[in-house]
Amino acid sequence: MAARGHVQDPNDRRLRPIYDYLDNGNNKMAIQQADKLLKKHKDLHCAKVLKAIGLQRTGKQDEAYALAQEVAALEPTDDNSLQALTILYREMHRPELVTKLYEAAVKKVPNSEEYHSHLFMAYARVGEYKKMQQAGMALYKIVPKNPYYFWSVMSLIMQSISAQDENLSKTMFLPLAERMVEKMVKEDKIEAEAEVELYYMILERLEKYQEALDVVRGKLGEKLTSELQSRENKCMAMYKKLCRWPECNALSRRLLLKNSDDWQFYITYFDSVFQLIDESWTPPLEEEHSLEGEVHYSIEQAVKFIEERITEESKSTRPLRGPYLAKLELIRRLRCRGCNDEYKLGDPEELMFQYFKKFGDKPCCFTDLKVFVDLLPSSQYTKFISQLLEVIPLSSTTESEIALPADIKALQQHLCVVQLSRLLGIYHAMDKKQKLTVVRELMLRYHHGLEFGKTCLKTELQFSDYYCLLAVHLLLDLWLEEGEEMAVWQCLTLLEEGLSHSPSNAQFKLLLIRIYCRLGAFEPVAELYSSLDAKHIQHDTIGYLLTRYAESLGHYAAASQSCNFALRFFHSNQKDTSEYIIQAYKYGAFEKIPEFIAFRNRLNSSLHFAQVRTERMLLDLLLEANISSSLEESIKSMSLSPEEDDIPWKDLRDNRDLTVLFNWDPKDRDISEEHRKLSLEEETLWLRIRSLTLRLVSGLPTLSHSIQPKNSEKTAENGVSSKIDTIRSLLQQLEAAVDSGKKFLEQKIQYPVLGPPPTRMAGFFSNGSCQCQTSLFYLVSDIYELDTNGLGKCLRDLFNKCKGDLIEVRDGTLKTQPNLLENLVFFVETISITQWVSSYCDGVLRPFKSNLQKKKKKKKETNVAMPPVFTHFLDYVTELQTLTSNVIDHIKGLEIILTALKLEELSLKDTLLLQEEKKFTKTVQGKVQSSYQHSVQEIGELLKKRLDTIKKLKI
Repeated sequence: MAARGHVQDPNDRRLRPIYDYLDNGNNKMAIQQADKLLKKHKDLHCAKVLKAIGLQRTGKQDEAYALAQEVAALEPTDDNSLQALTILYREMHRPELVTKLYEAAVKKVPNSEEYHSHLFMAYARVGEYKKMQQAGMALYKIVPKNPYYFWSVMSLIMQSISAQDENLSKTMFLPLAERMVEKMVKEDKIEAEAEVELYYMILERLEKYQEALDVVRGKLGEKLTSELQSRENKCMAMYKKLCRWPECNALSRRLLLKNSDDWQFYITYFDSVFQLIDESWTPPLEEEHSLEGEVHYSIEQAVKFIEERITEESKSTRPLRGPYLAKLELIRRLRCRGCNDEYKLGDPEELMFQYFKKFGDKPCCFTDLKVFVDLLPSSQYTKFISQLLEVIPLSSTTESEIALPADIKALQQHLCVVQLSRLLGIYHAMDKKQKLTVVRELMLRYHHGLEFGKTCLKTELQFSDYYCLLAVHLLLDLWLEEGEEMAVWQCLTLLEEGLSHSPSNAQFKLLLIRIYCRLGAFEPVAELYSSLDAKHIQHDTIGYLLTRYAESLGHYAAASQSCNFALRFFHSNQKDTSEYIIQAYKYGAFEKIPEFIAFRNRLNSSLHFAQVRTERMLLDLLLEANISSSLEESIKSMSLSPEEDDIPWKDLRDNRDLTVLFNWDPKDRDISEEHRKLSLEEETLWLRIRSLTLRLVSGLPTLSHSIQPKNSEKTAENGVSSKIDTIRSLLQQLEAAVDSGKKFLEQKIQYPVLGPPPTRMAGFFSNGSCQCQTSLFYLVSDIYELDTNGLGKCLRDLFNKCKGDLIEVRDGTLKTQPNLLENLVFFVETISITQWVSSYCDGVLRPFKSNLQKKKKKKKETNVAMPPVFTHFLDYVTELQTLTSNVIDHIKGLEIILTALKLEELSLKDTLLLQEEKKFTKTVQGKVQSSYQHSVQEIGELLKKRLDTIKKLKI
């Protein structure tokens, strides 16, 4: 609960029991205790607020709000009431009410430092930067402390960042902030490092790089001590902005002399050397080379400098990788300029070989060399790998036909070579038989390596885990590129076995998630994802692995749960970021505040956030809205409106981590920047289609057709046409989005094996769902015509695409058809939209028919024929019932087949699997079978609900 401190207030003793009840989560008792206290002390405002907190936490939000406003209207100034109200408003997600609270308190107690600082923080929570500036200065006038003054300065910078007009930012806000700091500098009042950082930030944003450099190099710069090399890093940044390459070079050279393993300074050193060469720079004859000392301005000097670093390293007690990698980097840069041979730096192949001999037992050796493999000619790949293998101490045993490492050091060296073999494309060039031989060899090495990890804790990874991963990657090639169905089951078997030995290996879990999803089995995925224990931002970066498949594979309950989980993170981001900003102000970490704001904006514009929000609303409608009235209620509770589009299309950010899975593929098979762009385009197109579908569905309850058709005696009521126009406009947008989607799919893009998963768009078009759903929305705009002929055929075609066995046994191998599940899910969605549209039609045609019958009675005309729209509608509803019943029967058949399928009796003759591995095969097949059963069951139950509702449709 609130931090109550030791306020000398006689009411504290009386309030303590209520605080304790709230702290312990006993909200009902807190309410009762507050009521007792209020009978005796009617004017004890804090007791009322604490009661309101209890009410809020028991779900009585309206009562809580009314009680809180009652107290707030009295403008309390006691600390207990103000803190309690702050907590309450925070729980209500109404931070703007806190500002009003402290505005009133400050007016009544104008000299309170505490209330003024609370007011400033309240403004910070809602991003009122102008008011923050004023509050900061008011605080400084009361208590002239530096932090308060600089709070005001920082608020000016925030105004400049948030200003729509960049010109206004640079001509008003930032110059004012600069003058305010300069005033403090002249008066010699700068006390803390944070204040110097703030001054530097202002000058950098104003592009006054020379002035910023002078600050860092001058007396004020001496205060920059909290971070290692903080001063040097800032100087380097300014030298680069000012293109002062001599200083850049001299400073990076000096820093490398101190620490020859700092890679960032090697990069700066090489950049500056080549810039100076290109500019034909020469040192002044009499003066120093630069402000930072001696400058290297030729390739000869650079070569000599690197050679000296390597010589120095050889004398070091701790081996350093930097100098050796710097030599390879220099060779690469010289090659790019076409002048490598001249300087005789050595053969890259030999240098990489020597590097391997020195660092091959370190896990980082592979990632270090990966960057430079393009220096090797492709004709030398096999020779290079053989050369590396020769220096690894491997010994043959009587039990195994292959030479195995005797210790962990040799195992790490061998693993590095295997990874390089995959990277250089040696494994990709093999035929099927060779690949299977390599898989078996890798698994033998994996099992042998487990001997070294017997003492490992469950939270630690086994030393040989990468052997298992590489074997799985080879099997994935066989499955996805050569269509070997058995390979996918072996993949899952090996990964499940690997996970049993290494329960904390995230790579095993991520690969299992991807493969199970590709097979259409979502049930094991939820548990695997949960065990990853994803933290904070990871819900955005890897959450797509879960949310992409949950609903599309028929696991509606799990889909709802995973969407809620993701949305909880996105919604808490807003509140959490405000707290980070407040802490940054309190501790003077001003440079972090713009970063927090940018982080919040990035999450608010997240593609994944927009997708999850849209899919979650569609899913809720699918699960809850059975009839038009409940559809209307659901749409109202979601605050959905067909006119409003809250997705920031222009600012959408793709925050997905597409490289979260380890990959050893060559560059031509790896995820490229082009793949990322295409995937984002595809995701955005699919999101647009889904968003427009949601908006069209949300528009159904807003329509209220007149009882007469437009060409009848009575014209449509005012306002109706505008609603219909909205629907027609959305339909045009949907058609345009669909056309764009079809054009995109014509490119037939193939993403890498472990690249971004494709959207559901291709299935949506190919199985006919798109055509059905679009036709349904056209029914709404031309309801009195009600042409349903094409729609019936469309739905039947969609059902035909759902027919077939999800899983079957052929020649001892399991064959799966996960696309049938996706088609069934699309069918359920289409039937739901059909039902909502039909309910709407029923609501319009019923009073229309009743009106016609009344007219007939008045005019006593018995021979007048009713419009054909009624019989059309009844025929259409009958056909809909029959079709839905047929699909339910088909699903029952699938359930029977899946239950009867005895996977234990499957032939497991495959020579690749060892006896102990075969038990994992049974586990894997059981998981897939169970998941399919679960999917079919959930789809069937939802369709039964739809059928019950369709049966009620009678005019």
